[in-house]
Amino acid sequence: MAYVILNLVCVAALVGIDQAIKLWAVQYLAPVEAITVIPHVVELRFVLNQGMAFSLLSGKQLFLILATSAALLLVAYLLFFRSRGKLLQQIAFILVLAGGIGNLIDRVLNGEVVDYINPLFIDFAVFNFADILVCVGVALWVLVILLEEVEDKPSKEQ
Repeated sequence: MAYVILNLVCVAALVGIDQAIKLWAVQYLAPVEAITVIPHVVELRFVLNQGMAFSLLSGKQLFLILATSAALLLVAYLLFFRSRGKLLQQIAFILVLAGGIGNLIDRVLNGEVVDYINPLFIDFAVFNFADILVCVGVALWVLVILLEEVEDKPSKEQ
């Protein structure tokens, strides 16, 4: 039970941070549109995104809500039933779940996601904290899979 509660607290804390930053962006960043953080490197720019990454599937809110919900149910299952005793995998699933929930909240309540981090040094989409959580979580998950393959390989050869 403590395992479940710890995971829920971690997910809730990250979702809370994401929602607090987005609330700040709506209240203080939207009126000024952009704030330079590091000139020619990164700015905070208020953008509403109706799609997913790079505005893909823009305007397909019902599909995005249903697909995201299904994916998050799978990740929650993996977190609570398949990652016990596997710390890196657990962290990966917490990050993906929290980021997905953070953006899903926006999509369900507002029909669009608040984005605000704009890298100026490359031609890239504006993104948010939840997007970072998902990307880092997926990268960590891939690392876990690769490490498991490396660990299993010597035992398979013997």
